[in-house]
Amino acid sequence: MPPRSGLGKGLDALIPTGQKTSGPSGEGGVTQLHVDLIQRNPRQPREKFDLEELENLAASIREHGVIQPLIVSPGKGGLYTLIAGERRLQAARKAGLKTVPVVIRHATDQQLLELALIENVQRADLNAIEEAEAYQHLAKEFKLSHETIATRVGKSRVAVTNTMRLLDASAAVKQALVDGQITEGHARAMLTLSAKAQEELLRKVINIDMSVRQTEMLARKYSGQKPASKKRSSQSADVTDVERRLRSSLGTKVALKHGKKGGTVTIYYYSDEDLDALLEKLT
Repeated sequence: MPPRSGLGKGLDALIPTGQKTSGPSGEGGVTQLHVDLIQRNPRQPREKFDLEELENLAASIREHGVIQPLIVSPGKGGLYTLIAGERRLQAARKAGLKTVPVVIRHATDQQLLELALIENVQRADLNAIEEAEAYQHLAKEFKLSHETIATRVGKSRVAVTNTMRLLDASAAVKQALVDGQITEGHARAMLTLSAKAQEELLRKVINIDMSVRQTEMLARKYSGQKPASKKRSSQSADVTDVERRLRSSLGTKVALKHGKKGGTVTIYYYSDEDLDALLEKLT
C-alpha cells in the first residue's frame, strides 16, 4: 500500500535533504551498505511482523532486488541505525542479500522515534497499543504536547489523546485489543471501570459479541450511572426529531426541553476528551 500523501511532516521535512551525508563510498545519494552494519532502530514502536508477508517480500526481493532504498543514520563503531525500511531489511536478510541500497542521513533520538512512528502509521502497521506507547514516549521523554504529536503524524489532537488513553486499560483489555478480539471503541468504553470490572465486562463483550454501544451502556451500569430515562410520551415529534439531529451532529447524548417561552438544550459528555471534541465541533 503506498503511503498516504500529506500525512504528518514526512521524512524529508523531519530530516531535511540538506543533512544527507555521503555514504561509505564517499559519494552522496543512494549507496550500498552491508546488512550486518545496519542495526534495528531501538525506538521502533512495532514489535511484531507478519511472517507470511516477510516471506512474500523476500521472494520478491530475490527476483527484483530492493527497489526502494532504506534510510539509515550513522551510529557508533561504524554501524548505522535504521530509520525507515525495517520490513525491507528483514526480507533482504531472508533473501540472502549481503548489501542493500541506503540513503544516509543524520537523525536525533527524537527523530528516530518520530520517523519510525510516521512510517508505521502511514502503512497502518502498528496496533493501537504500539501506537499509544510511541505517542507516550514522545510526550514523556521529549516533552511534546499532544497537539505537536498530532501534527507530526497527521492526525487530530483528539485522536492522539484517545489512542494514548488506551494505555489506562487493564492488561487483559489491552491484550484483547492487540489480538483483535475487541475494537478501540470497546476498550475506551471500559476505561472508567476498575481492572476487575473491565475484565468481567471484557468476557461478556467477547462471549456474546457485544457492540460498542452495548458495551458503553453496560459500562455505565457497572460504574453506577443511572440509565437514561425514557422520554415523556407528551414530547412532540418535532422536539424528538431535533434531539435526534443534534445527537447525530455532535456524536453524543442531547436532551431538549421546549416550552412556550423557550427551553434548554443539555449536551452530555463523559470525559475531557469528549468535551474537547465537542468544543472543536461547536467553535
